[in-house]
Amino acid sequence: MGKEWLKKVGSMQQEAYIHKIEYAEGRAGGLKAYQVKSGPLMFTAAQDKCLDITELSWRGINFNFISKPGLQNGQAYDYNGFDGQRSIMGGMFFTCGTDNVGTPGIEPQNMFPMHGSLRSTPAEHVCADCLWEDDEYKIRLSGEMRQAALFGGNIVLRRTIETNYGSKEILIRDEFENQAYETSPFMLLYHFNIGYPLLDEGTRIQIPSTKTCLLGEDKETQRPWNKVTAPVDRLPEEVFYHMLKLDEEGIASASAYNENIGAGLEISFQTKHLPRFTQWKSMASGDYVMGFEPCNCHVKGREWERENGTLPVIEAGEKKVVELKLHIME
Repeated sequence: MGKEWLKKVGSMQQEAYIHKIEYAEGRAGGLKAYQVKSGPLMFTAAQDKCLDITELSWRGINFNFISKPGLQNGQAYDYNGFDGQRSIMGGMFFTCGTDNVGTPGIEPQNMFPMHGSLRSTPAEHVCADCLWEDDEYKIRLSGEMRQAALFGGNIVLRRTIETNYGSKEILIRDEFENQAYETSPFMLLYHFNIGYPLLDEGTRIQIPSTKTCLLGEDKETQRPWNKVTAPVDRLPEEVFYHMLKLDEEGIASASAYNENIGAGLEISFQTKHLPRFTQWKSMASGDYVMGFEPCNCHVKGREWERENGTLPVIEAGEKKVVELKLHIME
């Protein structure tokens, strides 16, 4: 987007900025985050929660789901097995892994919480920058998360979140490095959570699936995984596994579009390191959410993966780069 309109504003902060903020009360008290505005696009990335995007809106329309406990800072129960459900606040996405995804588990001298410990790891070396590069105004946020333990693993994640003023896209680039001296588990799932009003009765869900199975079954399911209904009290959740069609570059996409609000969200990702896709569907009252989850594993936990010979790993000194793109649809 060119600079010809700059005469109409005093400061670029009128249209685009990154503000460092800190929440002051409730479970979120003390949570540090970065609030990003880029014209009609706004999102918040939580510094104390893996720089995960907690909130996303377009022209004031909310896109994400927030679970009943609401936003929260690190809690003592973050790492306590199934108690992790109390600290999973949803958000636009949270990063699951790399020590565990799904069902919590215990190995000698180690306990792995539900969806792993990376999602509760704070960022350091954070850099927030807004700058002109030729005729484009770049908005860039980056930081480093270290998932490590004495006599344990040492996985470093360097994350960059970037958009341009005037763009409808957010790019996420994650570089994982195993800085330990031994092979480490590398379970990874990006837990995108679509909520009201983007998610509503009649929202169109598009997942280019070649085969869909219900969790716990090996055969194709006939259940309406792509149908969004009105909320139903006490309705059980459903989890589906999808095999996806890819484009020529090995990229897959999934989207949700609501004609009533004239907006939607498409999530694209490389399948080199994220070859699987899980869909979480909850039409339950109060837990009304659709999860898009590109991943490299199942959601049955680390012990199940090891027992079935499917546990993903990262070698000592190895680096893996994962890129995802969020695209606003109008």
